[in-house]
Amino acid sequence: MRALRVGFTGGGGITETHARAARECADLEIAAFCGANGEKTAALAEQYGGRPFTRLEDMLETVPLDLMVIGSPSGLHAEQGREAIARGLHVLVEKPIEVTTERADALIHAAEDADLRLGVLFQDRLEPAFVRLKSAVDEGALGKPLLASARVKWLRPPEYYSGSRWRGTLALDGGAALIHQGLHTVDLLLWLLGPVTSVRALTTTAVHAIEGEDVALALLEFESGAVATLEATTCAWPGYPRRVEISGTEGTVSVEGGAVVAADLRTPRPDLIATPEEPASGASSPTLATATPHRRVLEDFARAIRDHRPPACDGREGRRSLALVEAVYRAARAGGQDLT
Repeated sequence: MRALRVGFTGGGGITETHARAARECADLEIAAFCGANGEKTAALAEQYGGRPFTRLEDMLETVPLDLMVIGSPSGLHAEQGREAIARGLHVLVEKPIEVTTERADALIHAAEDADLRLGVLFQDRLEPAFVRLKSAVDEGALGKPLLASARVKWLRPPEYYSGSRWRGTLALDGGAALIHQGLHTVDLLLWLLGPVTSVRALTTTAVHAIEGEDVALALLEFESGAVATLEATTCAWPGYPRRVEISGTEGTVSVEGGAVVAADLRTPRPDLIATPEEPASGASSPTLATATPHRRVLEDFARAIRDHRPPACDGREGRRSLALVEAVYRAARAGGQDLT
């Protein structure tokens, strides 16, 4: 079988990571890049192969493709994804799937109606350490989940936002710290602990000159009865790896960055701890040192196309984290009780 021909949208750092990952996939052939910045797009094409374009319509009309990987600003995902689907292409989109569930639903329905694969890049779901953790939680190794805490305390300098036309805007980013930096952690909580039924929240824009929030705090109640705190910020000096702890009646597990760093269980599970030969992903830097986690997602997506099955995180699964973030934002706008 010939390699699947892939086109990319977006010219930023995440598209470069997607291209590095695709280059490592034997089942993919890099065919084209499309981005508004012609200089960046041309540089990507020169480094990784394929043809550069500044208009999506030109790329879709000119280059034969099998799938498109979308790394454009979040608020363009549904529009570009539906254009690709209309041309018969499978679509893999960077998180979040979109900035509103209404737009996400339009993209999901378009893919389902066309019987094409739609995936979302939540690479934690294929991280070996987290796959083992998911199995352990499902098997009852933690007992009944009781309490979780998730903290994404990162630092982004002012120029991270001021140097971008879309970061921190409501139209193209959908918010800021939670929907952008915190979303992988939101997805991880939902994947491990299941649906959330109740949300209380506070958000604020404390430091950065942006439309979205740079500090978010939420209290979550899960369908299982477990509760969790969720924190996300881009103001925490000097910046720390994300941290997730889950406690149940049979013990506690701790995640730092992209690794399970502790598993204190009544019945020990040493297999949950990452080995030195298994480096963890999950850096808090906007530049990712390794493309391996994204390569896993691309390889899975290629197999999903070949096998005519859902990818590791399809559109409906990818929608769950966006829906929860929307609920957090609504709860924050509703406010609490003023004690002054």
